[in-house]
Amino acid sequence: MADAFDPSPQSESRTTRISDSFVREVRTEDAIGMVLAHDLTQILPGQFKGRLFRKGHVVAPEDISRLKDIGKENLYVIELAATDLHEDDAAHRMAIALGGEHTVYGEPHEGKVALKSSIQGLACIDREVVDEINRLSDIALASVTTHRVVQPGDTVAATRAIPLIVPELKVQAVERIAERYRERHGAYPIRVRPLRPMKAGLLTTGTEVFTGRIVDKFGPAVRAKLEALGSEVAEQRFVPDDRQTIVKDIHYFLHQGYDMILVTGGMSVDPDDRTPGAIAAAGTDIVSYGTPMLPGSMLLIGYLRGVPIFGLPGCVMHDPYTSFDVLLPRILAGDTIVKEDIVGMGYGGLYR
Repeated sequence: MADAFDPSPQSESRTTRISDSFVREVRTEDAIGMVLAHDLTQILPGQFKGRLFRKGHVVAPEDISRLKDIGKENLYVIELAATDLHEDDAAHRMAIALGGEHTVYGEPHEGKVALKSSIQGLACIDREVVDEINRLSDIALASVTTHRVVQPGDTVAATRAIPLIVPELKVQAVERIAERYRERHGAYPIRVRPLRPMKAGLLTTGTEVFTGRIVDKFGPAVRAKLEALGSEVAEQRFVPDDRQTIVKDIHYFLHQGYDMILVTGGMSVDPDDRTPGAIAAAGTDIVSYGTPMLPGSMLLIGYLRGVPIFGLPGCVMHDPYTSFDVLLPRILAGDTIVKEDIVGMGYGGLYR
């Protein structure tokens, strides 16, 4: 038994036009190599009812017996014109054109192909390319937001054909968009960038921690965040709220050759909060003290002789996702953070 389907309900014709392609009725034995125009359902009373063959299935010789078993002596099939593509072929070609470094894709399914990450890394998706493709109609591209940390097997994007039959010109337009991007940027518009392992020096400020009045909570939190991304805190030191002492230990970490310096605590506006001034006094080129993201608005980021240095506010200890979690993966991916990166964190940056 099949789902109800009539290619031309207003006439007795057994052929109807879809774009430059045709749906027509053929004897089941003559359908080998042709494309089914609709789903075919099998019913086994008390046992099973569901799809036996999906629309778009290419009829193979071994299918004939099963089709006869469900009473199919004739089938509606699609004959593709030279100017058209089946939905699966369209989605597959788009995935090939768009997916680049460290992405993999599987077989098409119902006109969709998922692009997945093969590594832990940073998704890099060009928003303008996604928008340009989605203006074309008949095809669609969905993606995660750029700069998202992804794990092996995570889907970063999916290509989709909307109708069963897609004009090849639409797919060719996608291929041209992707080619232009590659020519300009030397990379694919959808890719995953690996995170390089880095060693960080962690300087925990605060007289109350230095003297042992309270237990350090920053160290475990920061270590966990780095280790989750394949990096590590190579050394942690504790200092009181004294500007010159903080400056001295920042220079100590610099001379140790660590890839990154993290300074925790003392980032607010209280009289004892010496960290921002100490980071500046150490000779840091400060990109920004403050971000438009919540939590994490009091974060400082800069570069000291090319080494990234962070001033981390208290929220990093207890909030699962802060401005530090946005910027850290980008540093690990090799980005140099500039002021406009900080400005862009406000849109979508409200997490509390």
